[in-house]
Amino acid sequence: MSIQKLKIGIVVGEVSGDTLGVELMRSFKAQGIDAEFEGIGGPQMIAEGFKSYYPMETLSVMGIVEVLKDLKKLFAVRDGLVQKWTENPVDVFVGIDAPDFNLRLSKTLKENNLPIKTVQYVSPSVWAWRQGRVHGIKKTIDLVLCLFPFEKNFYTQHQVNAAFVGHPLAKQLPLKNPLVEAKQALNLDPEKTYIALLPGSRKGEVERLMPLLMGAAERLLNQHPELEFLMPAINEQRKAQIQAHLQSKPSSWAKKIHVLENKDKESKIGRQVMNASDVVALASGTATLEAMLLHRPMVTFYKLNTITYIIAKLLVKIQYYSLPNIIAGKKVIEELIQSDATPECLANEIERLMHTETAQLQALQHLSMHKQLISGDTENPVDAILKLIQT
Repeated sequence: MSIQKLKIGIVVGEVSGDTLGVELMRSFKAQGIDAEFEGIGGPQMIAEGFKSYYPMETLSVMGIVEVLKDLKKLFAVRDGLVQKWTENPVDVFVGIDAPDFNLRLSKTLKENNLPIKTVQYVSPSVWAWRQGRVHGIKKTIDLVLCLFPFEKNFYTQHQVNAAFVGHPLAKQLPLKNPLVEAKQALNLDPEKTYIALLPGSRKGEVERLMPLLMGAAERLLNQHPELEFLMPAINEQRKAQIQAHLQSKPSSWAKKIHVLENKDKESKIGRQVMNASDVVALASGTATLEAMLLHRPMVTFYKLNTITYIIAKLLVKIQYYSLPNIIAGKKVIEELIQSDATPECLANEIERLMHTETAQLQALQHLSMHKQLISGDTENPVDAILKLIQT
């Protein structure tokens, strides 16, 4: 296929989006397509040659109340991108995740009658809550790239152009994944039991969830003094934030918590920590899918601002919050949400997963779902985008 040089706009808001973004960039290059990329990207994308106009962390805001505080800044970023692409239009805009920002940006591009095709890569959870958003998506998004087959089915029912592209990680991560080798890769003692504690990658998440993790760790160490804990930090700021919480704790057990900072452009420290751990306790989000694809026993938790939670509870249409449970259509992993997210409950669930039989059963369920995600009839995201550009 012969195609002129493309100019592709991409916006990502967090580490998982950065990972998808850099894979998309590499896929274009692998197909021999001459393209330049600009917008908002993370360190992996920037290292690949992406021109980022704003720091990715600008968009790393979660929750209704929290977003309201930063609304002026977010509007300024949106308007800045619209102005750049009005003066020098991109051929296609790909919003990766971050739906609250990216869907508004796509809407503004359409309202300004710009000759830019719009793509949303990673469907917002319209099938879960605020289903009315699908009508807005139909008007402002030319193509939705879905990670899961049930998402494409939902969009087809609502006459929205969508492609099931699968999740790149499902294809990248091996079906056999020995724990001992993963521990050795991080220079850890293969004989020790390690618990991964992941409070998320955003500043607000870490601040809100660290007390929960510290409380659970303290309870576990009282019962199992031999345990050690691993906490990934995506950058220097998150590392300093985590260590500030540890400084107020007794040095005897704070030494048992190892904070591992990301050291390369791939931003894989979270994955490496989960892979090297006997049990994973992590904030609910896309990382739960990653832990599932690593086949590690896990428990997920989350706490929102109280007002945000009350509003979200009224709008949510699904039984489960975590991707492994949504994909399975049943409870595979424990979800500790809001009032259930206490140090005692979290410590109890981690302790339960430390039993070999329980852990093995969950790991087998994860493996089964991993196979399901790579056996589907998936479309290449680059082919789907090129097809859209040429229509």
